[in-house]
Amino acid sequence: MTIIEPRTPEELAQYYQLRYDTLRRPWNQPPGSERADDDDSALHAMLLSDAGEPVGVCRLHLNTPQEGQLRFMGIREDMQGQGLGNLLLTYLEEKARNMGATLMTLQARDYAVNFYRRNEYEVVEKTYLLFGSIQHFKMTKQL
Repeated sequence: MTIIEPRTPEELAQYYQLRYDTLRRPWNQPPGSERADDDDSALHAMLLSDAGEPVGVCRLHLNTPQEGQLRFMGIREDMQGQGLGNLLLTYLEEKARNMGATLMTLQARDYAVNFYRRNEYEVVEKTYLLFGSIQHFKMTKQL
């Protein structure tokens, strides 16, 4: 497994396609809904299999010089449960530390809360309901 920061048009197309396939398509959301207005100012990470296929994505954005925020964590369905999310999480936490962040924040889907808890994140509060059905929780971790 290798983590890259997608930059070429082909890499970015693969990145956004996997983001759509894992985080939007299962809820019948339209193509394009996987993109965010601040994507251009974020650091994107894509996990590639040994065969070079995209299997995971996530992004880091600094909300302040001290606070990093993770968003759009997605692992290809057939690759879940193998610790791949941990690889992306560790990679982006280290990037955030190197950028000067001391706190990481994120909005976890209800079914991902235990994954983040295992990685030392704490629930701060119950926040919003995405697509009318996916409860989110704000979580933080000191870096």
